[in-house]
Amino acid sequence: MNSKLSLTKPTFIMLYGFPGSGKTYFARQLCEQLHAAHVQGNRIRHELFEEPRFDRQENEIVSHLMNYMTEEFLNAGMSVVFDMNASRISERRALRDMARKAKVHPVLVWFQIDTESAFARVATRDRRKTDDKYASPLDRSTFDSTISHMQNPAVTEDYIVISGKHTFHTQRSAVFKKLYDIGLLSTDSSKANVAMPGLVNLVPTPNMGRVDNTRRNIIIR
Repeated sequence: MNSKLSLTKPTFIMLYGFPGSGKTYFARQLCEQLHAAHVQGNRIRHELFEEPRFDRQENEIVSHLMNYMTEEFLNAGMSVVFDMNASRISERRALRDMARKAKVHPVLVWFQIDTESAFARVATRDRRKTDDKYASPLDRSTFDSTISHMQNPAVTEDYIVISGKHTFHTQRSAVFKKLYDIGLLSTDSSKANVAMPGLVNLVPTPNMGRVDNTRRNIIIR
């Protein structure tokens, strides 16, 4: 595409689905077609920590930084694709509250895929590929434990269902239709040159974790 599509107002897109359902692949390509910031949790983790442990403390640091970056983008008038699995109802509620505080419309995309297909993708991840480079390592027991703690969107939640097995073109069509229907998407590309703020030196407060100070600068493009 020669020009990016423009959302009529800043939008906050959350992702939900099993590990291996294609969330990062979708998020990256969607941000290439929309004027939106891709805030990627696993990338931020690897920027901050030389040897990620994926423990609770580390997760809290990454979550804190993602929220901060997202708020900065939204307040600057940028849409955001929040690339960290919004796996619990309470997490999604907090994210929606953050979006509404910034006067931004929250949208949830649910990637549906069977467990065996999802794990097969996880088991064959290739770190040389763009979308696998920062992915969390998961063995079968960790994968099963992760999905057992996930909470599917409730009927009271507004969400878009797409198949994790479909092509991006088909997934995009379903999401764009929803965005058109709720008045968030137009083909006006007049906003395509709006600059995203550069977010640098985004590190948590001292004593919150093992931060590699040689890798402090983070810029999401």
